[in-house]
Amino acid sequence: MQPSEFSTYGAVDLGARKAALEREAQRQAAAEAGNTNPYAVDVTEENFQREVLERSLQVPVVLVLLAGWSGESKQTEQALDKLVAESQGQWLLAKIDTGVSPQLTQALRAQAVPALYLALGGQIQPIAVGAINENQARDLLTQVFSALRQQGVLPQNFTGVGPAQPAEQQPKHNPVQAKAAEAVQRGDFAAAEAAYTEALEKDPRNADYTMGLAQVRLLARVRDLDVKKVRQQAADNPTDVAAQCAVADLDMYAGNVEDAFDRLVATVRRTSDDDRDRARKHLLGLFEMLPAGDPRVAKARRNLTSALF
Repeated sequence: MQPSEFSTYGAVDLGARKAALEREAQRQAAAEAGNTNPYAVDVTEENFQREVLERSLQVPVVLVLLAGWSGESKQTEQALDKLVAESQGQWLLAKIDTGVSPQLTQALRAQAVPALYLALGGQIQPIAVGAINENQARDLLTQVFSALRQQGVLPQNFTGVGPAQPAEQQPKHNPVQAKAAEAVQRGDFAAAEAAYTEALEKDPRNADYTMGLAQVRLLARVRDLDVKKVRQQAADNPTDVAAQCAVADLDMYAGNVEDAFDRLVATVRRTSDDDRDRARKHLLGLFEMLPAGDPRVAKARRNLTSALF
């Protein structure tokens, strides 16, 4: 069973399902005419992990929630379609129809549609709510990608918006990350972990490899979790460290980083001895999924210190 935060919410809107089928027919017609956008994909519960979370280990994925009946959604979709085509694969666009996939909409805690999120390194963060035109989308993504470059999350020559840089200016192909990404794509998390572990033995200070290893380990831990059962166990047993760690993993997987950190800090506070140390070490492992300068990590480290002393 694949992990899912989506199994307990709403039924599928049959009207939206019909619209989605019509949209798929249009997509196939466009494909036959040679007019497809290779960098955009429709996402449902069935392919969410593969098309969003796993692909985000390789490139940024802009995730957009759309309502098929909404003119504002159509405007936003058209703007993003144009920009992702211009980017030539530097980032990918994942589209979710809220009527077809209400569970995904619930899990992403959308307050309105259209809504935009960014998935990167297996993490999802909201970036905007409401309709945007092409110029607004261009400005928004320019700001988002610029901030990520400044934080060191993306390489300095990542353009994001607009054509990719000439090949001689692009980042060099990293065989370690490519090998790990290929392993993740085929579901072989052990091979992906081995690729990063071996690389870190040779280059122990490589932050990209450390983050990649932590992200792969998270995906491996959550892939077979029974979400409802684990969350109930954690709610019923606040001092059950295994359950608390599992729920923290699910929160990280869904992009709810602060929820994951807060849960484990609280677990450290209420436990002692070996249990406390297990919770502490698990939290430190989650820190490795984010850049060292991430303010959420800094805040959680302060809270952890307070909980310990």
